Amino acid sequence: MCSHLHLPRSRGFQTLILLLAFPSILFSQTTERDSLLARLQEQARDTNNVKTMYSLVRYYEKSNLDSAVYYLEKLRKLSTELSYEKGQVLYHERMAVVAFTNGDHQKALRESELGLGIARKLKETGSEIAMLNMLAICNQYLGKYEDELNYVLQAQAKAEQAGDKEKMVQLYHSLCNAYSDLGQSRKAIDAALTGLRLRDLYQTKAPYFNRLYSSLAQEYQHIGVIDSADHFYKKAITASKEINDVFAEGMIYKFVTNFYSGLGKYEKMRGMAEKSLALAKELKSRKMEASAYYSLAAANYYTNNNQQARRFLDQSLGIAIEDSIRDELLNGYRLLSYITAREGDYPASAKSQGIADSLQQAGLNEEVAKSAADLEKKYETEKKENQIKLQTVSIRQKNFLNYILMGGVAAILVIALLAYRNHRNKQKLQQQRISELETERQLLSTQSLLKGQEDERSRLAKDLHDGLGGLLSGVKLQLGAMKGNLILSEENGRSFNLALTKLDESISEMRRVAHNMMPEALLNMGLQQALQDYCDGLSESLPSPIHTEFHGLEERMEPSIEIVLYRIVQELLNNVIKHAQATIIVAQVIRQNNLISITVEDNGKGFAVKAMEEFRTAGIRNIQSRVNYLHGQLDIQSTPGKGTSVHIECLIEYNEQQQG
Repeated sequence: MCSHLHLPRSRGFQTLILLLAFPSILFSQTTERDSLLARLQEQARDTNNVKTMYSLVRYYEKSNLDSAVYYLEKLRKLSTELSYEKGQVLYHERMAVVAFTNGDHQKALRESELGLGIARKLKETGSEIAMLNMLAICNQYLGKYEDELNYVLQAQAKAEQAGDKEKMVQLYHSLCNAYSDLGQSRKAIDAALTGLRLRDLYQTKAPYFNRLYSSLAQEYQHIGVIDSADHFYKKAITASKEINDVFAEGMIYKFVTNFYSGLGKYEKMRGMAEKSLALAKELKSRKMEASAYYSLAAANYYTNNNQQARRFLDQSLGIAIEDSIRDELLNGYRLLSYITAREGDYPASAKSQGIADSLQQAGLNEEVAKSAADLEKKYETEKKENQIKLQTVSIRQKNFLNYILMGGVAAILVIALLAYRNHRNKQKLQQQRISELETERQLLSTQSLLKGQEDERSRLAKDLHDGLGGLLSGVKLQLGAMKGNLILSEENGRSFNLALTKLDESISEMRRVAHNMMPEALLNMGLQQALQDYCDGLSESLPSPIHTEFHGLEERMEPSIEIVLYRIVQELLNNVIKHAQATIIVAQVIRQNNLISITVEDNGKGFAVKAMEEFRTAGIRNIQSRVNYLHGQLDIQSTPGKGTSVHIECLIEYNEQQQG
């Protein structure tokens, strides 16, 4: 009787735990989830809403797959309504991950192929890399290791071409798995160590290196370098706890359980199995739970505790039978045969051994059948391709003479067509040039008008502040001096004090008007401070403050651009306060490189957008003219009774070049 059970090397799980981290975004805190849910409720049904749903899916796919699928379906539906193809890519990307986690590898493969097709159509390099990586993972689980390596190398080439250092580092983990599956442990270790070296070189922040440590530990274990394997397993567990990656932590405990089993350290094996079981119950992963019970049974068997071994094995087999988990059934019945043999129940031992042998043979038969089906499919494909080639040659021969006869006629028609198209193209180019000149004329006119308005505002603001403001302040001082030299009755004294108070209010109002016409903070402190001051000033007269979010505005832009952006936000907020009757107002200005994004939202009474298209107010026309000045796009979404969302995007690099 075998004195030591065989615990198989778990290459496949290396990729499973990597897959949940690619691309690397980790949402593990409840506060983060609550923040995303709140944002989802507040946002309009637009592309930003789709992105928030995507973030929720990334959060839930590590802890609650049902919730992940729920938000994936909502994401798909909204993306279809908006004709937002990037949203379709995101749907296929995460649905592939969820299907894979549920064990449906064929569905994961189909979703990945669909996502890759759309990503290539949209030239979305990041999504294309993610889909290639997912295809590598699917082919790994289908046993097509050469295809796995091919997809990883394609993804790595794309990442290098795009200069995406983050994904370049991540893909070394995928490369490690691919070499591991092909039995090339040395190359797998080199790939993993290269990934760690590049992580330090590029100073990447992604929290997926617990998986890379685990893969590296398994490869060292495979080649018998025990100290290195133990070192990297411990680093993998520590890193998983630091980032609260519960799924990865549970899988790593399983690997370490097998590791200690091979070393004969059964008490440590038992401790790891208990931790794996606790996390399996927390994650509600029945497969992981069955594996943990099996490991506990094996640890007790090794330490001659048959009673405990039988108790844990019964629980493992119960789950494996109910869920048809073949690996745990095979291992469980094999262990049961050893336990019953030790107890002297040789008929039961033989029966369990027979079941285990049958399961193993069934697995081998399936692999043989699958290989035969693949070969048959390949043969049929080659046969059909040869038939198509023969038919193509025959058709070409038959049509050759027809082509010659038709060639002359076609040449004449082509010449006539080219002459006609040339004439039409000239007309189109002339018309296009006329349209461009007209557009340039309108733009120059708008630029001149806006510049004149801002210059006049600046002049008036300066005159009010320096001229009228100084004059009124002088009058106030003179009146104050007179008051000390006059003997007034009580009634006249009150009137005199009231006049001084009104004079103070007039000076404050004059300064407020001058500040609104040309805020000093905009000139001296920049756009972000000016917008914050303006919103804080408005909030003082509102029942609740304006919620602001300004990012990326620290770097100064052309003064004319900052003024136009300030006026746009000012006009949008004035419209909300005058017309919306809102209790919640959100103002957001974000700069990412050369892209400026402005969003102003409220929960007010809203309006019919179609009616606005027919009758535009002066405020809307002012906003549109400034957006046109920035060569931007204006999007207004509103429904009566449900609030309004205004979103503006423009490229400041283009405008700065125009200013130059």
